[in-house]
Amino acid sequence: MDLYPYFRPLLMAMEPEQAHRLVLGALKAGFGPSNCSHDESLKSTLWSREFKNPLGLAAGFDKDAEAIAPLLALGFGFVEIGTVTPLPQPGNDRPRLFRDRKNESVINRLGFPGKGLEFFARNIDSFRQRAAPVSGVLGVNIGINKGTLSPIDDYRLCLGRLEPLADYITINVSSPNTAGLRDLQARKELDQLLSGLTSTKPLLLKIAPDLNLAQSVDIAELALQHRIGGLVISNTTLMRPAELAPHLKNEKGGLSGRLLKNLSTELIRDFYQMTGGTIPIIGVGGVSSAEDAYEKIKAGASLVQLYTALIYQGPSLITRILEGLTDLLQRDGLRHMSQAVGVETGTGKVQAKAVV
Repeated sequence: MDLYPYFRPLLMAMEPEQAHRLVLGALKAGFGPSNCSHDESLKSTLWSREFKNPLGLAAGFDKDAEAIAPLLALGFGFVEIGTVTPLPQPGNDRPRLFRDRKNESVINRLGFPGKGLEFFARNIDSFRQRAAPVSGVLGVNIGINKGTLSPIDDYRLCLGRLEPLADYITINVSSPNTAGLRDLQARKELDQLLSGLTSTKPLLLKIAPDLNLAQSVDIAELALQHRIGGLVISNTTLMRPAELAPHLKNEKGGLSGRLLKNLSTELIRDFYQMTGGTIPIIGVGGVSSAEDAYEKIKAGASLVQLYTALIYQGPSLITRILEGLTDLLQRDGLRHMSQAVGVETGTGKVQAKAVV
């Protein structure tokens, strides 16, 4: 039985961050539902790791790695935790999280609040040491502290501590809420960054949806040159669509949810074409149904993530998307999800080859 509709009015009446902490606490206490049923057609292997399904939780929900097991138990094929920074920091001033209920979207300007790298790593250690760990792939999303003098040193600190604990590591250079972070997407800065970061685990790059064509080309070329493990497309947007609730038009921060969907999907399509389908893409931004997820897969995403839609629809959405994806494959006469990756890009049915 789906209990979320009964709790949703209470959560929506609460301040957003308070509601988030309540949900996270409930999951940690064991009150989350469990879904272990997955159709074989949804399985895939990337970076020598088996994903039981292509649906993951995006970074931002579990910033301090506090609820890995209960989140995986919800039915996700993988969970990405963080963004973590080397030192604890409070993030930006409140209020910093705003709901657009009509459009099932959110604006946030959190600024990487968290308890820091050591607290984060200890929580992953505890998860890994469980007698019967929940199955699923674990990604970690790493960032920089506000005002750091050396971004590359911050990333190296996180990599060094988390490399033994994670299945893959995402380098976040695209949050709009940390001053100067998006500057690292410029060709010279990104080339220097990628040249200075090495790992035995797959390194992924999370990029912004607000790139112009020249910036996108530069990033695609550098991704191929440095043989990165994958691209996470995309982070939140600074754009303010006409449909956005009027009282939010002047709020600073990144916009996520349904109003981001088309922008992120178009960027997935562009990068799949520019890289020839040779770099795996995790598609994120506005996924709130099986059709949304399938659209990103057909545009070139090997995996997809969601977060904002959970705020409005609850955890039963995960099961609905997975069942819907199976139905969509059957409708299109496909035996496996990999056959759908990139089919609408005009480059043919190319399955991304994971760079290890």
